[in-house]
Amino acid sequence: MPIQRRDPSAPLPSEITPRAVFERRRALIRGAAAGVALAPAARAFAQRKTTPLPARPSPLSTSEKPTPYKDATTYNNFYEFGTEKDDPAQAAHTLKTRPWTIAVEGEVRRPKVFDVEELLKLAPIEERVYRMRCVEGWSMVIPWSGYPLAELVRRVEPTGNAKFVEFVTLADRGQMPGLTSSVLAWPYVEGLRLDEANHPLALLGLGMYGEVLPNQNGAPVRVVVPWKYGFKSAKSIVRIRFVERQPITSWNRAAPQEYGFFSNVNPDVDHPRWSQATERRIGEDGFLQRKRKTLPFNGYAEQVGSLYAGMDLRKFY
Repeated sequence: MPIQRRDPSAPLPSEITPRAVFERRRALIRGAAAGVALAPAARAFAQRKTTPLPARPSPLSTSEKPTPYKDATTYNNFYEFGTEKDDPAQAAHTLKTRPWTIAVEGEVRRPKVFDVEELLKLAPIEERVYRMRCVEGWSMVIPWSGYPLAELVRRVEPTGNAKFVEFVTLADRGQMPGLTSSVLAWPYVEGLRLDEANHPLALLGLGMYGEVLPNQNGAPVRVVVPWKYGFKSAKSIVRIRFVERQPITSWNRAAPQEYGFFSNVNPDVDHPRWSQATERRIGEDGFLQRKRKTLPFNGYAEQVGSLYAGMDLRKFY
């Protein structure tokens, strides 16, 4: 995939569905266009409780208009709470986010178990407004709160053997009703190369829209990797492992012909069941609005393209 240079006048600069779920969802989309299908999630939105998370603005933010909070918190992929888009908003109230710890281990000189309250104070919190693109063909613009993942990486001091970072998420059947599904092998696992994790755009996400993360969006801690498809941004993380070999990630294990390890947004490489050339921005004129052109690396090619210099991005998809 050629690396495109950003137009200087342009602003600076997720998840997957099994075939059966995708086909069932067609009816859901038609109903949502009439304002019906997301009503249960909308009721959950109306009952939400919030906790402010102050953050300073970041120059890395896009100037695009953010997706409405209601849409960003009621139209989600979080299969631990169900495979339909409104399932997480309805079911994630069962998730207990305190107490919560994240074990950082593996090829590091300073392994540590962090309490989430400690993570909140580890570095200054920034607000980063990022484009986010789902492999299913929809996108949002989200104001995230957090700080560079590189800050956590620096604190634990990876050894020379560390080449990849593996993220393991919570898998608790008592809190997550979706774990009864066989759609994936649990717990959910994702991963990045170490240089990707250290890129300034990779964010340790602790909040959104000026508040702590809602449960359905990956509370209390997740990663945000805006140039990749959304399923790469692991939610509700409980373990971060630094490893020498490329991790076997959940969707790559489930369907390697469809979901590669890198999963960079590439409009030139179609999913086997749909095109990636265009996308539908959630929150803009309902479900029938005109689609927009998908940008290479989700619009972040100038920032991250050098990470993949010399790679065949059709082979390493």
